[in-house]
This record gives sequence, structure tokens and C-alpha cells, in this order.
Amino acid sequence: MERKQLLEEVTELLDYYCSDCFVKKTFNKEKGKTYAQTFCIKKCTVGEKIKQYGDLLTKK
Repeated sequence: MERKQLLEEVTELLDYYCSDCFVKKTFNKEKGKTYAQTFCIKKCTVGEKIKQYGDLLTKK
């Protein structure tokens, strides 16, 4: 996959799933931004997919 295509995929995922995520907003309010980001990266399936794309981008 090309870099441009990977970036487009990440943007689409963020726009579609993460921009209005209720779980992220709730964790931001209740437990703080750091906890919400950690949850998104380690436990959310969308966050895991974004992390995979990020790993591919850093390898190139």
C-alpha cells in the first residue's frame, strides 16, 4: 500500500468512527484525556487498526 493511500485510510477511519465517539467523549470527561487516548489505542478495534496503519507508515 502506498503512503498516500494509508493516510487516506487513517483519515477515513478517524472521520467516520472517532470524531463522534461516545466512549472517547465519556472517558475524556470522567477519567481524563490520557486514559481516553490509551483506551483508544490499546482496546478499541478502530484504534488498533489505526495503530497498524501507523506501524506500516513508519516502516517505509
